[in-house]
Amino acid sequence: MKKVLVDLTVKEVERLNATCVLLVMTADQPLPPALPGQFAELRVDDTPTVMLRRPISIHSFSPEKNEIGFLVQLVGDGTRWLGGLKVGDKVNTLLPLGNGFTLPCESKGANLLLVGGGVGSAPLYYLAEELKHRGCNFTILIGARSAKDLYRRDAYEALGRVEYTTEDGTLGQKGYVTNHTVLGEKFTQIYTCGPKPMMLSVAKYARENGVPCEVSLENKMACGLGACLCCVEDTKEGHKCVCTDGPVFSIDELKW
Repeated sequence: MKKVLVDLTVKEVERLNATCVLLVMTADQPLPPALPGQFAELRVDDTPTVMLRRPISIHSFSPEKNEIGFLVQLVGDGTRWLGGLKVGDKVNTLLPLGNGFTLPCESKGANLLLVGGGVGSAPLYYLAEELKHRGCNFTILIGARSAKDLYRRDAYEALGRVEYTTEDGTLGQKGYVTNHTVLGEKFTQIYTCGPKPMMLSVAKYARENGVPCEVSLENKMACGLGACLCCVEDTKEGHKCVCTDGPVFSIDELKW
């Protein structure tokens, strides 16, 4: 898939809470096709403490509107700079990068489960959009520490069935995603993204129930092109760069 270097213009900024911002961007040229699960590298300017681009998963994508969305968690100088962008600002961006989720060839008989943890659920929104477009039957299960850590609930719920877990019980079922009663249902495929301990638990559930499962890894990625080797993951087939061989992997490839 062709990668492009493009100046994106901020079209919308929505501050979801003190530590999370939704950025919707556009470009003067048509954006290249992007798949659910892929990501972009956004350049951070005007700050002496940030030398490298920031990898951000693609949260939403609309070829019709020529728009792309990023859900940014403000955890360091780079992401805080991105969170401070205003409408009309430009960000030099390399995209689309990596390999995305495997989409079902046909929807007949498929019952899919999307499992996200906190802001890790970001790439699952675009995946859910595509699955809905294909007419697939799917459930989105999102877990977080508390209700305040669940982002864009209305948007997710507009796409289909959404279930929640919170560790403090403020929304949905209390506990972790792998404790939710929805896992008593039969699924034909699982997709997950979030904290590694959560994904390990989801992978264990998938293996025990014989369900194919894909995970989106969040290793630190500096270049996005497989040159710096800082995102290497030790797989059953040897060391692989998450930015180029992933970030999406089948659990059958991983030493989990």
